[in-house]
Amino acid sequence: MELDDLLAALNAGETITAGSPLHETMHHASQQALLVTAELNTGYHEPARVRELLSRLTGRPVDETVALFPPFSADFGRNITLGKRVFINSGCRFQDQGGITIGDDCLIGHNAVLATLNHDLSPSRRADMHPAPITLGRNVWLGSNVTVLPGVSIGDDSVVAAGAVVTKDLPARSLAVGAPARVVRSVED
Repeated sequence: MELDDLLAALNAGETITAGSPLHETMHHASQQALLVTAELNTGYHEPARVRELLSRLTGRPVDETVALFPPFSADFGRNITLGKRVFINSGCRFQDQGGITIGDDCLIGHNAVLATLNHDLSPSRRADMHPAPITLGRNVWLGSNVTVLPGVSIGDDSVVAAGAVVTKDLPARSLAVGAPARVVRSVED
């Protein structure tokens, strides 16, 4: 099983069965992500070196306008897409197997968690994993300690307040707070 096969299955939303060839491929890719993030999180690196390591982690070019403050962790890495002028603050954790797309001009606060996998609810299948993508539109701001769950899209220009847990899609230009996050008003210029 190749990485491209795994990415195709993940992006199609296929269940990754515990112990399957897809699961083994995912585990191997995760080991590579751990290697890159260990280097990223060890000592100080100039911004260009941070972007170089992010590019190695994601397997694609990272724009020179992207900034990340370590520490940072991703347990897969190969399904992250970053727009331009993205800022990721320290302590963020991305579980990106299901796909994380971050639009241009997004700000990700300290200790944000973006999780794209759920385990099966059935006790006999608990180790099986169900991927679902997370999409942040353009100019989204996630406050500190925000958690975004699998399958969620957040619309352009939205703000998610610190500590919120986003369990469902949020429309563009909305301010969401709480756990679970709820829209309390629109965001105006």
